[in-house]
Amino acid sequence: MVIIVRRFMSLALLVSLLVFSSAAAFAEPASKEGWPSQLKFSAGPPGGSWFALGSTLADMWSKNTIPVTSSSGGGVSNIINCDRGRGDFGFSNTSILGAAVKGEQDFEGRATKNATILANLYTQYTYFVMNKNFAEKNGIKTVGDIFEKKVPVRMATLKPGTGSEFVFKALLSKGYGLTYDDVKAMGSSIEFASYEGGADLMADGHLDLFAFSVGKIASIVMNIESNTDIVILEVDQPALDALAAAYGTVTFTVEPGIYKSVTEPVKTVGDYTCIVVRDDIPDTLAYELCKSMWEHKESLAKAVVDLNELTPEIAVPEGVPTQAGAKKFWEELRAQSK
Repeated sequence: MVIIVRRFMSLALLVSLLVFSSAAAFAEPASKEGWPSQLKFSAGPPGGSWFALGSTLADMWSKNTIPVTSSSGGGVSNIINCDRGRGDFGFSNTSILGAAVKGEQDFEGRATKNATILANLYTQYTYFVMNKNFAEKNGIKTVGDIFEKKVPVRMATLKPGTGSEFVFKALLSKGYGLTYDDVKAMGSSIEFASYEGGADLMADGHLDLFAFSVGKIASIVMNIESNTDIVILEVDQPALDALAAAYGTVTFTVEPGIYKSVTEPVKTVGDYTCIVVRDDIPDTLAYELCKSMWEHKESLAKAVVDLNELTPEIAVPEGVPTQAGAKKFWEELRAQSK
């Protein structure tokens, strides 16, 4: 009997040791070989959702993964900075990276090779906000009506280097076959402003059209329509199709019920806010950055509600490169959810 008890205790001890060693191995932190001491994150223009989310992400990563600093940036410049090593990662639009790897638009003659996707985060809508009285006076219902009727329009978008300005310029080029010079030759003007600056210009009657990209539910649109009677112009389907063929954008619809100025569905340019990252950072670091972001998704969404849209299904886009460590994390997460 004593022998049996001793054998049982020995077996129990062996099982305990195996469980402990397995748990320890499972809990072992990721290798930090090759990790830098800190990372530089580039967000977006002050006043936009990117700027707010950038600070929140930097704080989260600093507490859980690696020290991260955050500064203002733009969808185009953030890709260039990643590619040239002047920054480590930052916000952009997936379509902009599509143009960057082809060496087109703002990247003419300098196709990027070291900028990749860390994750697609959430949907991005481009709004063409026009003064309602101006639109009705000139019979403008779509963006294409402006150019077809050659109506002189005082336009504005965000500053060059931002995602908004890229999409605006790319839509003119690919969708309507126009350049800024062509538009100005029709008697229109094009200004570059911040979100708040453009909203103020609309409220003061100094702008007829303000075009910008932002999330699905945009406080900036609500701000503008609280001070000005506006309409949101639809983008013509042939132009949407042409831009999609060029840079992988999609068609999104602004549905009634979100904004008081939208009473019927409005089709516009659809894209994704993404995080671009230097492809040459350690794969383990990219993996852990994604892991921390996913584990703290709920608290991050309190800064920008659109982050609730983040899923492993949308995180890895098609047609543009994704960093290997990031791709591994999202694919593992997707497999677990099946």
